[in-house]
Amino acid sequence: MKSILIIGMGRFGRHLCQNLAELGNQIMIVDQEEENLEEMLPLVVSAKIGDCTNENVLKSLGVANFDLCFVCIGTNFQSSLEITSLVKELGGKHVISKANRDIHAKFLLRNGADEVIYPDRDIAEKLAVRYSADHVFDYIELSDEYSIYEIPPLTQWVGKSLKESGIRNSYHINILGTKTDGKTNLMPSADYVIRAEDHLLAIGRKQDIEKILKVMK
Repeated sequence: MKSILIIGMGRFGRHLCQNLAELGNQIMIVDQEEENLEEMLPLVVSAKIGDCTNENVLKSLGVANFDLCFVCIGTNFQSSLEITSLVKELGGKHVISKANRDIHAKFLLRNGADEVIYPDRDIAEKLAVRYSADHVFDYIELSDEYSIYEIPPLTQWVGKSLKESGIRNSYHINILGTKTDGKTNLMPSADYVIRAEDHLLAIGRKQDIEKILKVMK
């Protein structure tokens, strides 16, 4: 459990708050508009109306006491930049700011952000990968080179164990888990027998997994 400050209760801020609350974190939220806070009140330990470009408002929050500080200002980059800088100056331990463009991210990182997130871009990339390939059920990018793909098994793998299938030797990928009927089996043993209805959670270099996807076409 962590203590978390979220500044900005727009659409992304609200979704972030909901998910962090479900994971048992202690959350404080701040927004200029009272109506943006009301829906979140049952999920948080504290909520405050205020303009966080005002240093006195931020000082009153005690930003240095939080494990994480999220700056989720999506419509006013100048405000996001000012708030990010002030939060860091006031002792924010780890400041994570939302960006919509690469140029924004560069300025945020130079002005106090420890990390920058691109929710809109990340979702767009994930959807692009998922829907441009007929055999990708889900996709998680880990780095520029490595990703996790949820894919069906090749016909020649069905009925064989993971060891017998030779997936690792042939395609240089690892199977992190399997999903069947919505149930996930993580870290299956080498003796796990692959079924036609399985979804495989494959981790590896994008270029290697793309070779498998080409075979599926």
